[in-house]
Amino acid sequence: MDVTGLLKAAGSGDKEALEQLAPVVYEQLRSMAHRQMRKEYGPRTISTTALVHEAYLKIVDTPNFPSENRGHFFAVAAQAMRHIMISEARRRGAQKRGSGVTHFELDENRVSIDEVSAELLSLDEALNRLQAQNQRLAKVVECRFFAGLTVEETAEAVSISPRTVKRDWRVARAWLHREMSQPSFPTST
Repeated sequence: MDVTGLLKAAGSGDKEALEQLAPVVYEQLRSMAHRQMRKEYGPRTISTTALVHEAYLKIVDTPNFPSENRGHFFAVAAQAMRHIMISEARRRGAQKRGSGVTHFELDENRVSIDEVSAELLSLDEALNRLQAQNQRLAKVVECRFFAGLTVEETAEAVSISPRTVKRDWRVARAWLHREMSQPSFPTST
């Protein structure tokens, strides 16, 4: 049975299909996690294997199991990896970025949670604002940045063309850069 067939069966409650699904998607999830972890340098507190296992458990434990198709499943995996990486940054005791301007380049090739956890948290906040305005752009960022998917893999996951992925990636990066470059002002109490 193909991945989409297993997903549909697992989404319908078929426990055997869910058991068969894990080894079928494991290598792709591991590849996604490896690309994400490769962006880190310095000491890590989460391994590639742990990221894969946590993401997989997060996906299968959700009431809205992503059973639509293969692309949908991996888009949800990208979102799960984002949430795990953000939780990891928070766990490390990241401080709020304060009232100054934070300069953070959104580059899918290099990120260190140890050195930029405050920026990663800032990115998460900005990405949540972007999602409120344009869910597709936010999905592209999750797939490209947090899961390390290629343009083609992102296109499949989001159900858009590779050309649209490239355009959305440019627009989203510019929007996030502008959003994150603005100084934040403390609210008066």
